[in-house]
Order: sequence, then structure tokens, then C-alpha cells
Amino acid sequence: MASPNGEKSSELLQAQAHVWNYMFNYINSMSLRCAVQLGILEIIDKHGKPMTLDKLVDALPNINKAKSHGVYRLMRILTHSGFFVQEKIPGDKESTGYKLTPAGRFLLKDEPYSLAPFLQVLLDPNLAKAWEHVSEWFQSDRPSPLEIAHGTTLWGYAGNDPMLNQQFNDSMATDSRLVASVLVKDCKHVFEGLNSMVDIAGGTGYLARAIANEFPNMKCIILDLPHVVAGLEGSKNLSFVAGDMFESIPNADAILLKWTMHGWSDEECVKILKKCKEAIPSKDKGGKVIIIDMVVDNQKGDHDGLETQLFFDMLLMVNTVGRERDEREWSKLFSDAGFSDYKINPVLGLRAVIEVYP
Repeated sequence: MASPNGEKSSELLQAQAHVWNYMFNYINSMSLRCAVQLGILEIIDKHGKPMTLDKLVDALPNINKAKSHGVYRLMRILTHSGFFVQEKIPGDKESTGYKLTPAGRFLLKDEPYSLAPFLQVLLDPNLAKAWEHVSEWFQSDRPSPLEIAHGTTLWGYAGNDPMLNQQFNDSMATDSRLVASVLVKDCKHVFEGLNSMVDIAGGTGYLARAIANEFPNMKCIILDLPHVVAGLEGSKNLSFVAGDMFESIPNADAILLKWTMHGWSDEECVKILKKCKEAIPSKDKGGKVIIIDMVVDNQKGDHDGLETQLFFDMLLMVNTVGRERDEREWSKLFSDAGFSDYKINPVLGLRAVIEVYP
């Protein structure tokens, strides 16, 4: 490495700052978690206009007022990160206050598309312990770092922690609300002409219900494990079926897999796809599999988007046996499972709608 003299000094200092930034990246996440736990976002939102620091500190319940300087510092980093902005207060030319940005609104607990439950799951201290075992995982034959840390799979761990399980289910439900709103608005053509559809691992069924409501002549079935669908009631054109996608899938024109495939290995994905192929008619009779998942680097030139996709991939590596896939990797899965063609529609931002044909 060059000594810090002359024109090389700025390069060295820039490289040092880059390393520091990545070392400290977790501080953004943990600061955001703190703001959610303290209810800061709800307090500012309910205030109805930009809120001064003094009013925010006074409104925070059970806070030690001697720590008000900490509230300022917390708000400063979260404003820099784009979750709040500072604006002039109407009728007061001298003061500014904090207001939520669109990204901040995504973390309001009562918002239909709230990411607050997902944040709580991702930053759960016990789940985070899996990251301490990543290097050990590389040197072992264990399926995932999480299994080294806790001796069970992610699903087994969540099943033994009711609060975490509820947060996970809530996060999937809120995500399905957003996906459903986009699909019924911008992707109706994907479902038009279908007489029946099976939503595999559809959980409590928010996405399938939205599709069933939009297409009342389509018969929709939600297939999930017995303990997931127990006690859930369907509607006129929607029903719940207990089962295992590795064993059998009900026959239908189309199979829907939303954010399911990325949790499984390539070998398991091929098994799932083969079961799907057995359950649908030929392509000329309208048969297809509809996958909602990430296609890595599908938004060319979007550096931040690609980074988020890579974050998801590392998250899956640490907590499951799954992975995020690029188009080449998806194509190989489809070919290995005996499918003839596919079409990718990047209508869901970091994720895409993939139609796969037998």
C-alpha cells in the first residue's frame, strides 16, 4: 500500500472511510429498530405537522429527559438515512421540525404495507446469533449457520417462538397486501383466462383472496401445512387445503409460488417444480407456474437495488438452505424440471413475476 504522501493520500483516506462505512453499517439498522421500539414514527405521524425536537422528547413515554441529546443524535442519523426530513413549521418562521418520508411511513405499525414486523424479525437478537457462526459453517457440513446456532431450521425455531412466528406471519401478510395491489392493477393479464389456481405456501391467504375477489369465476386453492391452515375459512371461490408441496399438489390451470422458491436448495426447487408440472395442463391448454421472486440484477444499473438483492441472498444463506437467483440460475431450474419456456416481468421492483410454461 502506498504511503500517505502527495496524491495518494486522498485515495488512502477515501479507502479507509469506505471500510469504516461498511464496518458501521449495522448502526443504521439498529438505530431504525430503536426508533420503531420507542414509537417515534407514530408520535411524529400523529402530530400532523413537522414536530420539533423538544416536542418529540416531551411526547416520548418513560424517557429519561437527561437523554434528550441522544434523541437528537438518533434523529440526525435517521434523517441522514432518509427516514425523516426537517421542514419549516407552518406559522413559525424560526423553527423546523421532523416529518416522515415515504420510506419512514413504511415502518408505521398500522400502515397496511408496514415493514415494522419484518424489521423486528430480521433484527431479532437470537436470530442475529446465526451470523456469529458463518465462518464455522463454511468449515462444516451443517446446512446453515442458523442450525449451528440453534440446532434447528428457521421454521422450527420460529415455531417454538410464538412472538417471532407472529411477527413473521404479519410481515408476510403485509408484503402480500402490497404485492396484491400491484398484481390486480398492473398484472391482470397473468391471471386472465385461468379457471383454477393453487397458491402454494399461501399462508393465511391474503394474496389468493385478492386474486379470487378480482376473478370471481376462478377457483382458488391455498395449499399449506396443516398447522398453518387449521381453522381458516374460505369463501365462494377460495378454499384451504392441508398438504405438503413435496408430496402432492391439487390439479389446476396455474400454480402460484410467492416468495417460496428462494427458501429452498436447487435440488428441492426442481422437485417442487416437477410436482407443479404434474398438476397443470400443457402450455397450449393454458397451464403455467407463476413465480413471484427476485431475479438478481434484473434492474440493470440500479446499484442500491442490486445491493439489497445481495443482502437478501446472504440472509438466506445464513438462515436457510435457499438463495436468490439470477436469470441464468432460474432458467437452469426450469430446464432441469422439464419446462419449455418462461417469461420474466420485472413489475415488482426488486422482485419479478415469472411465468413458466410446461
